[in-house]
Amino acid sequence: MVSLEEAIIARLETHGSKFEVLVDPDLALDLKKGIKEDMEDVLAVETIFKDAKKGDKASEEHIRELLGTDDTIEAAKIIIEKGDIHLTTEQRKKIHEDRKKQLITFIAKHGINPKTGTPHPPQRIEKAITEARVQIDLFKSAEEQAPKALKAIRPLIPIR
Repeated sequence: MVSLEEAIIARLETHGSKFEVLVDPDLALDLKKGIKEDMEDVLAVETIFKDAKKGDKASEEHIRELLGTDDTIEAAKIIIEKGDIHLTTEQRKKIHEDRKKQLITFIAKHGINPKTGTPHPPQRIEKAITEARVQIDLFKSAEEQAPKALKAIRPLIPIR
């Protein structure tokens, strides 16, 4: 289990109600991505809250009615998988860098310079993405973001 000081909030809003759990940031993100499947060590506290900051617990009847389970661990898993996880700054930065690398690799692999018929080097694409100030979405794949990125960098480098 993670300590309360290091825990972050995972929140699910459904049917006008809010459910929150305190979780380990890295393990919860792995669970949401599908990398981790068991709930061992993910929760800081085995309690479902209406408001975790205030310490207001959600009623068992309300949890059963809206989440469909009496089991606290199973309800917490539903909240993590379907809800939002408030990521730490470090996690956001790491995910942003990973997505940017994936996008650059994808464009370098599939895009060519129409004048020469050769691919652009990744450094040139990275520079163009930085200059064009392309906004990278943390939760979309490189394939989904490529059309928008290509549209933004076309004025800077010829690419097809």
